[in-house]
Amino acid sequence: MEKMEEIEGSIADLRTTFRSRKTTSVAWRKNQLRGLIELVQDNEQKIAKALYQDLGKHPAEVYRDEIGIVKKSANHALSCVEKWMAPKKNRLPLLYFPASAQVLSEPLGVVLIFASWNFPISLALDPLIGAIAAGNTVLLKPSDLAPECAAFLQETIPLYLDCNAIKVINGGADVGEKLLQQKWDKIFFTGSTRVGRLVMTAAAKHLTPVTLELGGKCPAVVDTLFSLSDIKVMAKRIVGGKWAACNGQICIGVDYVLVEKKFASTLVDSLKRTIKKFFGESPKDSNSLSRIVNKNHFDRLSKLFKEPRVAASIVHGGSSNEENLFIEPTILLDPPLDSEIMTEEIFGPLLPIITLNNIQESIEFVNSRPKPLVIYAFTKDETFKREILSETSSGSVVFNDTVVQYAADVLPFGGVGQSGLGRYHGKYSFDNFSHEKPVMQRSFFLEMEPRYPPWNDFKINFFRFAYRFDYFNLLLLLLGLKK
Repeated sequence: MEKMEEIEGSIADLRTTFRSRKTTSVAWRKNQLRGLIELVQDNEQKIAKALYQDLGKHPAEVYRDEIGIVKKSANHALSCVEKWMAPKKNRLPLLYFPASAQVLSEPLGVVLIFASWNFPISLALDPLIGAIAAGNTVLLKPSDLAPECAAFLQETIPLYLDCNAIKVINGGADVGEKLLQQKWDKIFFTGSTRVGRLVMTAAAKHLTPVTLELGGKCPAVVDTLFSLSDIKVMAKRIVGGKWAACNGQICIGVDYVLVEKKFASTLVDSLKRTIKKFFGESPKDSNSLSRIVNKNHFDRLSKLFKEPRVAASIVHGGSSNEENLFIEPTILLDPPLDSEIMTEEIFGPLLPIITLNNIQESIEFVNSRPKPLVIYAFTKDETFKREILSETSSGSVVFNDTVVQYAADVLPFGGVGQSGLGRYHGKYSFDNFSHEKPVMQRSFFLEMEPRYPPWNDFKINFFRFAYRFDYFNLLLLLLGLKK
């Protein structure tokens, strides 16, 4: 009851603030973006400590994936927000003369943001940047699975941002359910497909628009047209995209690899060498591997690779330590396709490699499964690239690298189908939290009488010309020079 009162009171404050219209000014938006930049700059040590306590992340990983990416995104928005806010003039057809048109971007209102636990700082603050830049008021719900980061956000955000316009509420699933019972002008959710369905169902009751950043099984398709130096680079990029970011607990991480049988042993050997280079002879002692977030996820992952049929396919790794929530980087070669490790998103340090007779079969393999958030394809074959682009559907496609697309502000980030709904990053974040309102102005000069009854053949011909955009003949028709 007490938490519900806090929620309702917070929403009431946010609506009052939004109605005051202060969040629509460019000055307010810029001040909040500057405040966000100061927040991460002033608190690098605290953020690093919280992320180590929650996930065992190394400071380098923290800066790359959390602090640095938030600073970059906020600085980008700060430098562009006036341009994004500016009305956009649109040319109208001659048929409307004399008239003018423009599109105004206006904030949606009071926004609810659900953050995820795997990147608990950046996945909270990055969407917040877009919501602020667009002029909304925001209630942020951090993930309770990263409690130190959630506490940091709740304690620190009010010190740097407008506490009447941006609020943080912590809690578990029960708090999330209470929040979803309320009416919002937009809900932004990052998390699992299962919970995403619940969010969308709750939002439908109020016809609330949603953005769902979900996940899926992202494949890496590996062609065989590589030199030895290319293979080394490819292995680094696959290992980096699988284990060097939250130890595989990442929605855009490589979930499985597709490769021709004849190239499989070469690939496995190269991946093994790279894992050893990155994490040493004893990965459990490495400070460069994040730990599994909690006991529930550890048990889920253990079940995936310890099933007897699956365990028989392990060609590297396979050790684990429940006390330390550690699972070694593990490679599996051709696990059963009907096993859970190949039907569910892994979200952990397990990498199945599936062999094919011909790499062209990878397209059918990917298409036989739900649309992935990303397809990674390592190939120099331009024809094969075109086939991937034209014959598959995914949130995005990256050729010859992994995960780097996430940091590009000029590219939209989002899924398709079960991997997500909506997109954000850079200008796309601003658009995500805005309504584009068209505005047309007309003069009282030159009334076009054929648009009104009573109807006749002349007016039918007028409509025919008008909808064909044949403006020259339409003008002749109106002047009586054409029948």
